[in-house]
Amino acid sequence: MLHRKPLEERIAERQAKLPPLKEGKHFEHGPAKFVFVSLLVAVVLMHVVGLAIVMHFA
Repeated sequence: MLHRKPLEERIAERQAKLPPLKEGKHFEHGPAKFVFVSLLVAVVLMHVVGLAIVMHFA
């Protein structure tokens, strides 16, 4: 650990090795993508279940 580069330099080197991102084809923050997709799926499922319940009792 005495001869390691600072964290900022290691991150910069790792990002420099990555290929350039394609326009409109990336989501920069992986956990945010997971949360977004999970919430989207949950909302759609709640709407479908709610609609099924309303149609059953109507």
